[in-house]
Amino acid sequence: MTNHTLPPLPYEYNALEPFIDEQTMRLHHDKHHLAYVNGLNNAESKLAEAREKGDFALVKHWEREAAFHGAGHFLHVIFWENMKPNGGGTPKNGDLNDAIASRFGSFEKMMAQFKAAGTAVEGSGWVLLVKNQMTKTLDILTAEKHQDLSQWVTTPILACDVWEHAYYLKYQNNRAAYVDAFTNVINWDDVAKRFL
Repeated sequence: MTNHTLPPLPYEYNALEPFIDEQTMRLHHDKHHLAYVNGLNNAESKLAEAREKGDFALVKHWEREAAFHGAGHFLHVIFWENMKPNGGGTPKNGDLNDAIASRFGSFEKMMAQFKAAGTAVEGSGWVLLVKNQMTKTLDILTAEKHQDLSQWVTTPILACDVWEHAYYLKYQNNRAAYVDAFTNVINWDDVAKRFL
């Protein structure tokens, strides 16, 4: 059984200011993300125990817990790496740029859709730029229940967490301002690496 751990941030807690504040980063990473790691480890432990005992009475519950906490953990790992100090701008990778232009018409049109989709998520969730592994094209998806995405044939390459814990201390209920601020810290080198 894998024992998942909380990876350290690839930068200091205050490195994304003024766009993402230090207090939010500490709570988001050290509390919320850690809860997903702990939940995933617990669910996987319970599933291993069920296999060992041959007692699958709670398998549906523990599979759901593994999907929920696993999706939360893995998407947060991408989210942290998708950001960097002095990020934003446009991708430098030609292949990624070509794929964006081919699918969305232009980088600006893709970002307009990404921001609008992230702002429109009902409740908590994510907006994701994904590579579809069947069509080999890019798409923008929203996820109100991130665990539901765990079964799809897409690979997230850019993830923006729009759960309130990601922005509420600084932006309160103004999610649009947060999503707009997020674009200033996007690590396009990481996005391009995931695309390739």
